[in-house]
Amino acid sequence: MDGVVNIEDLRKLAKKRLPKIAYDFIEGGTDDEVGLVTNEQAFRKARIVPRYLVDVSVRDQSTTLFGRTYSSVIGIAPTGLAGLFRRGADLMLAEAARDANVPFIMSGSSTGSIEALGKLAPDHGWYQLYSAKDQAISEDMIKRAGDAGLKTLVFTVDVPEGSNRERNARNGWGRPLKLTWKTKFEALRHPAWMMEWMKHGTPYFDNWAKYAGDGADAEKIADLVGYQNRAPMTWKHVERYRELWKGNFVLKGIMHPDDAIRAHSLGVDGLMVSNHGARQLDNAPSPLEVLPAINSAVGDKMTLMLDGGVRRGLDALIAICMGAKFVFVGRPTLYGVTAGGITGAKMALNIFRREIDLSMAQMGAPKISDLGPQFLMWKDEEDLRRNRR
Repeated sequence: MDGVVNIEDLRKLAKKRLPKIAYDFIEGGTDDEVGLVTNEQAFRKARIVPRYLVDVSVRDQSTTLFGRTYSSVIGIAPTGLAGLFRRGADLMLAEAARDANVPFIMSGSSTGSIEALGKLAPDHGWYQLYSAKDQAISEDMIKRAGDAGLKTLVFTVDVPEGSNRERNARNGWGRPLKLTWKTKFEALRHPAWMMEWMKHGTPYFDNWAKYAGDGADAEKIADLVGYQNRAPMTWKHVERYRELWKGNFVLKGIMHPDDAIRAHSLGVDGLMVSNHGARQLDNAPSPLEVLPAINSAVGDKMTLMLDGGVRRGLDALIAICMGAKFVFVGRPTLYGVTAGGITGAKMALNIFRREIDLSMAQMGAPKISDLGPQFLMWKDEEDLRRNRR
């Protein structure tokens, strides 16, 4: 890990450790992968106008979210199958988040359990719910999350069907795996990962084991996850899960202001504006592009969060200026934990923290609460006058 200075360095190390089939699962999008570029370029297009002669000798990037104060505005988004890239990665990410005092969202396709998360990081762990075909499973998972002491449930709504991930198809990814000789040979060039795979095999989806029947092995459980996670979702599910869950209830994947308004009417506490890391609908806008409209619709009524395309600390601050209360990252911390285990996960969070701190100083914003549209480049004189108020 020596010499790592940014998230791109961690990405390169993760790529070096993983065989192509695993790395492409992290990095890939859908169809022509236009959305991957769209997500990152949205931040590149944004312009921040600094304000000088401000005392920034002391900076504070802490922020309060759902009544809890975290040390920074960056949390860890849910990333499925993390245990494929490094054994035990889900709980490593949870531990890193706990130690950094930021939230961690356990994926609905995690290889760690809700109960383990509750013991390890009850004040920092959130749980992502994918609606199962068998509603009894979803309702039991909600109960388990509450029993484990978790305070926030994140219902992900942007996967109505599996998407066309062509990198995965070319690599033989699927159930069952259909690996080509080329894929197998290439994997041999990554001995550390290969030894781990040979020792442990298919990642074990702990949260789903109880629903697969007694004695079910990892392969059978993986088949169950693949089947159950292709369930129809409607607003009736939102109503039902809101009724069952007594803590903070967040919808992840909302991209339209009208959907945001409807979510508020059903008692949803927060929204994570997200396009699933550009892994579902290729020509969708980036979350950052739709954030201002959603903020105008419900920003004074709900807690708005964002994920997708964040690679620098300044990206997080841009999102805050546009209306987000908090920002989550998926691939960056996955690069970190893949490259260096818990040390790498902590390094990813520290990189963001340092970049946020320096960017706040350069902008002239000592506190996160100082951020807002007044730091964004104005479109015309009327826009400039409006942001002065």
